[in-house]
Amino acid sequence: MKTISLPPGLVSAHRALVGIPSVLGVSPARRGHSRTPGNFYGCLAFRDINPQAPVHFLVIPKKPIPQLSKAEDGDEQLLGHLMIVAKKVAEKEGLAATGYRVTANDGKNGGQEVFHIHLHVMGGRQMGWPPG
Repeated sequence: MKTISLPPGLVSAHRALVGIPSVLGVSPARRGHSRTPGNFYGCLAFRDINPQAPVHFLVIPKKPIPQLSKAEDGDEQLLGHLMIVAKKVAEKEGLAATGYRVTANDGKNGGQEVFHIHLHVMGGRQMGWPPG
């Protein structure tokens, strides 16, 4: 199974996903900290390297879109596809029966650290509100 690692703020998510060497000179795929739950048409799902819940994975498009506010009308189908992939992986991870949280951070004030749009999917425990 393919493995990747995304050190926050050091490697663009797009470079990590396509295996281009990072700014550190080491391919993120060779660092191998996170197991990949799935490779889907147009996107990937993989475990977060800094999980905030018992189950925490990211769903990210292969197309480089820096953030939600930069998405274009032509990205509508891809962005909807990310949600369906999040649902499918959550089911595969056993979260469907009890529920899970799906979030997308946008920009600095939204808490975005990696500027390649991605969904966080978290579950396996009761989530609090408000989230942060």
